[in-house]
Amino acid sequence: MLDIAPGEKRKRTAIQDLYGGSRQGGIAPSRKSPNVLLFSNPGRGHQVGYFDGWGTDGCYHYTGEGQTGDQTMTRGNSAILHHVQEGRALHLFDSVARGVVAYMGEFALATDTPWYYRDAPDAEGETRSVIMFRIKPTGAVVKLGEDLAFTPRDEDVVEDVEIEKHQTERMLVNSKVQEREAERREAPLVSAYRDHLQQQGHTVTRKKIIPAGEVRALYTDLFDTTDQVLVEAKGSVTREAVRMAIGQLYDYRRYITPTPALAVLLPARPQQDLIDLCNGSGARVIWPDGTGFQLG
Repeated sequence: MLDIAPGEKRKRTAIQDLYGGSRQGGIAPSRKSPNVLLFSNPGRGHQVGYFDGWGTDGCYHYTGEGQTGDQTMTRGNSAILHHVQEGRALHLFDSVARGVVAYMGEFALATDTPWYYRDAPDAEGETRSVIMFRIKPTGAVVKLGEDLAFTPRDEDVVEDVEIEKHQTERMLVNSKVQEREAERREAPLVSAYRDHLQQQGHTVTRKKIIPAGEVRALYTDLFDTTDQVLVEAKGSVTREAVRMAIGQLYDYRRYITPTPALAVLLPARPQQDLIDLCNGSGARVIWPDGTGFQLG
């Protein structure tokens, strides 16, 4: 237990003069006292993919340490994971000014799902996997900091959303110019095929999927409810684009009941080898032909 009241503000250096722990980084296991001091700074943390906050489950979700590459269960992360076995308490602080923190209270790692992974950018802007700890208050706390935009659930979430809310998973290409061009071509392609289906009397939506235990939503491009066809669009007919579309379709299909048919929507007819690749994977290929759409 610390001799600090929840909500009280002090300089971080003064706290660590008393209780120890590293003066750098967010996780500070102490050799001076039986504590692990945790410092949260959402304002700066967002820049390197740290999205700490309160969940609707009553836990504070705290990002592990490691600013580049996938985080691993070592060093400070290991100290949080094993704090009970090592006889240490977790104490959480929120940054309120330069060098000044406010004490939120004492916490313990949740016994049900103590941690999980989520995707987040690292210090270089590359997507990586970070560790999110679920820590529960052990007594009186002051709720400071932010609320999570979405708290991970134990079950999958699958919803129909409007196609106009166009969000996509970015295609990995060799340059930003290619990426922008592919995205620019994809949106009108999706709109044109939606209009084509609706003119035939079909009901068309898209699926928003949040897998159990995750916070990031997946969005399909089109879902033909009438014929139960899941469609993934790409703004390029390159092999990389087609392979990514097939992978996304297989990922999305797992969450949709009944199991839908699959189709890849492209801006032009691809080479026959890629049509064969799609067909061999159980997906048809769709492309515009000037007056409508062809199916291969």
